[in-house]
Amino acid sequence: MEALIPVINKLQDVFNTVGADIIQLPQIAVVGTQSSGKSSVLESLVGKDLLPRGTGIVTRRPLILQLVNVDPEDRRKTGEENDPNVWKNGRLFKGVDGEEWGKFLHTKNKIYTDFDEIRQEIEIETERISGNNKGISDEPIHLKIFSPHVVNLTLVDLPGITKVPVGDQPKDIELQIRELILKYISNPNCIILAVTAANTDMATSEALKVAREVDPDGRRTLAVVTKLDLMDAGTDAMDVLMGRVIPVKLGLIGVVNRSQLDINNKKSVVDSIRDEHAFLQKKYPSLANRNGTKYLARTLNRLLMHHIRDCLPELKTRINVLAAQYQSLLGSYGEPVEDMSATLLQLITKFATEYCNTIEGTAKYIETAELCGGARICYIFHETFGRTLESVDPLGGLTTIDVLTAIRNATGPRPALFVPEVSFELLVKRQVKRLEDPSLRCVELVHEEMQRIIQHCSNYSTQELLRFPKLHDAIVEVVTSLLRKRLPVTNEMVHNLVAIELAYINTKHPDFADACGLMNNNIEEQRRNRMRELPSAVPRDKMAGGAQGEQEGGMGTWRGMLKKGDEGQGEDKNKPQSSIPASPQRGYAVNLLDVPVPVARKLSAREQRDCEVIERLIKSYFLIVRKNIQDSVPKAVMHFLVNHVKDSLQSELVGQLYKPALLDDLLTESEDMAQRRNEAADMLKALQKASHVIAEIRETHLW
Repeated sequence: MEALIPVINKLQDVFNTVGADIIQLPQIAVVGTQSSGKSSVLESLVGKDLLPRGTGIVTRRPLILQLVNVDPEDRRKTGEENDPNVWKNGRLFKGVDGEEWGKFLHTKNKIYTDFDEIRQEIEIETERISGNNKGISDEPIHLKIFSPHVVNLTLVDLPGITKVPVGDQPKDIELQIRELILKYISNPNCIILAVTAANTDMATSEALKVAREVDPDGRRTLAVVTKLDLMDAGTDAMDVLMGRVIPVKLGLIGVVNRSQLDINNKKSVVDSIRDEHAFLQKKYPSLANRNGTKYLARTLNRLLMHHIRDCLPELKTRINVLAAQYQSLLGSYGEPVEDMSATLLQLITKFATEYCNTIEGTAKYIETAELCGGARICYIFHETFGRTLESVDPLGGLTTIDVLTAIRNATGPRPALFVPEVSFELLVKRQVKRLEDPSLRCVELVHEEMQRIIQHCSNYSTQELLRFPKLHDAIVEVVTSLLRKRLPVTNEMVHNLVAIELAYINTKHPDFADACGLMNNNIEEQRRNRMRELPSAVPRDKMAGGAQGEQEGGMGTWRGMLKKGDEGQGEDKNKPQSSIPASPQRGYAVNLLDVPVPVARKLSAREQRDCEVIERLIKSYFLIVRKNIQDSVPKAVMHFLVNHVKDSLQSELVGQLYKPALLDDLLTESEDMAQRRNEAADMLKALQKASHVIAEIRETHLW
């Protein structure tokens, strides 16, 4: 069991350089209010004056104090605790009072046999980091004391809890100290030594309050009551020491410290412990054997050993898990570059392969949060683009009046007997032109996705690229430039696809011919139905004549116009001429520039039928073209943009980047990456060393 505490000391040394927070080592943290006697308790445990003393805030940095018991007959057994070279110079065998000595981690192998020097070094080191005002720092000082008069212990002396800033202390000094204390005692493997002065009320103890925050059940809290000799006359600490006031699981131990006068008079710790024993025997005879500094030292030693024994299996597992994690992390940072040209070629090839694989859907890292790469391009083609085209209304933006105006414009000055084909062509081209914008937008979306694949590859697939920011930027620039070059070519092709459809309106298209045949049948059937609905009393010839007259009038034939004109003149012969122009329907010659053309009016049956025919033909032909565009645009985008980039990406990257002049610049690692690799390597080394230290403990030591 005794071998366990030196093991933890070794682990603390191992992790000191890389940060011991990660590993949560078992230790004892001393917590108490300012001037409650924490440092005095530690000095009593060591048996020497070695800590800075005085009023106000003295402890301003955590002090990790490792006490190592050495046999005065065989001091060489601590060789494993120190650098073996130290033992070769023979100083410890011939030095001044070589029985007890100290060592700081920051002064490497320097040996201190004078404990006043140790105190001075603590003060100097504190001021070096915390400054010479009353500020604090969370960077610990590591001190190791070797002596035959101490028990194996590891303690952390923390700054005292304070409430009001004094002197030039920062305004938030209370918060700073509190956070520092919580940082240490929040470790579940830490035993809390809560120090409270006996001449204050235990119920107001800040040390016990802060300990209870992280250890509500008190399972790892040991209370120490100091200054038993300074209680008011007529009062004693019997109830407190019996645990009746504040129950603590690990127990409650009372001690008597040296007063400031004793310290000034250079009263030794040995004399102080003797006087303490006499005081306890006189004042608390029944409790004397369960209180005092010596009992506290033995209790702490026993508690720490048992605590380490309980924590060790979990600690071993944690170290192994962390070692595996850091090994993996170090692997992801890669090795320092030796052969630059080979590394560059390898990275370029890997990026190009991953880029193509992401498009093909065979990449190693499959995204689960959203569609990416080839899958997203497919979605753009068939969902986004396809649905957008399907939502385009064949007759959108085209009113019946527009159709009628086009028909009339196409006939020129001559009234038409039939619906002119030119009007159909003119209108259908106008509608087909509307398919160009969605098609060009489709190209843009695919281009954007191919741009996004670059980022996807560098984030997930080619992590090595993150080591070389300049190479990463250069690759992004080359691929972006390649995509930018292909964009106008692809847009031109898509524009041409629509232009091809506009160039020749193929009314002999098989699908269109079928639609026309079906439409003619429908129109013929509708005409028959109208004939059937006429009243039976009307003679057939009159009916035919009426229909013909209506047709002629509706068609605006020469004869119909003439008749209407004659009738109009005959009716108005006797009427005086009005200076106000009549409406065109009245048959007057009018100035068309002065009279607005009516926009909304009731269409004649003939006009309505002509419009319907044109609208149906437009719709039928538009659907044929839309189907063609929906099929040919994705094909054009794949050929001119996606496949072209896939095929020429590697050669483009090699041609632009694989140049001897660029090697050094492109393969410059980011400072951040080099630093992280070194940190990970140091931590891995520390974890592997810690693993060896723990492995040395024989199983029998654990039980």
